[in-house]
Amino acid sequence: MRPQRRVVLVVEYDGTGFAGFQSQRGRPGGRVTVQDALRAAVQRATGESPRLLAAGRTDAGVHALGQVVAFDTTSSIPGDRFAPALNRHLPDGVVVRRSWEAEASFHPQYGAVSKEYRYLLLTRKEPTALARHRAWWVPRELDLEAMREAAAGLTGRHDFAAFASTGSSARSTVRTVYRLDLLPQPPWLVVAVEGDGFLYRMVRRLVAGLVEVGRGRMAPADLTRRLKEPHLKPPVGTAPPWGLYLVRVRYPPEQPGGVEGPGDPIGELIDPLASMW
Repeated sequence: MRPQRRVVLVVEYDGTGFAGFQSQRGRPGGRVTVQDALRAAVQRATGESPRLLAAGRTDAGVHALGQVVAFDTTSSIPGDRFAPALNRHLPDGVVVRRSWEAEASFHPQYGAVSKEYRYLLLTRKEPTALARHRAWWVPRELDLEAMREAAAGLTGRHDFAAFASTGSSARSTVRTVYRLDLLPQPPWLVVAVEGDGFLYRMVRRLVAGLVEVGRGRMAPADLTRRLKEPHLKPPVGTAPPWGLYLVRVRYPPEQPGGVEGPGDPIGELIDPLASMW
């Protein structure tokens, strides 16, 4: 009997055709989840059907460039060869970018020190044909200075109960947002947020609130006030899932094979042809 090893994957996926990351009973709309697809690929490559651990659960329609997944195996496949081995069996829309063997204690969620998400907005008058499953179309110019003022007030350690959707199972709604940046590349606007963890739909609600500020429908102080008064009406809305990307998960420096997503993912996740014009 071969010894059991823990293998880590960095996974990229287009969430459009999947019912989210986590396996679900009933598979809404008949769609599989990313976890289902990965488990099936591992089974075909190794003959095993292990439990898959992930850095985070993403909703239906949400994308990833740097989702981190770990599983235990007794397979003889070298750790760094799992990426090509699994890619042969994965459906369109899911790719393993890297793989390696880690310590048995490694956990992609509990061992992480931060996660970075990016949310993509398209701010022009015309809708988009090519990026309709990649970005939230907001057909007007936004007030970036007001949005930056609100973002500064949302950065730091706060109670983000006002930005958590119903259904969150978190024991505490206190989180630390290390940075919340607006990165304009007209007509694109990227909202980059990194924190020690996020509540259910928290990033999408932060983005929706910032967009309300940018549209002039809410003052920056009215948005940040919700950190202390979470039950203020109207509640903060939720941005659509298709503009959201899990970009990277960070681990302590001593973690072998420390996980990083692409160096600057904005271009490749949004507009790979931009440099041609």
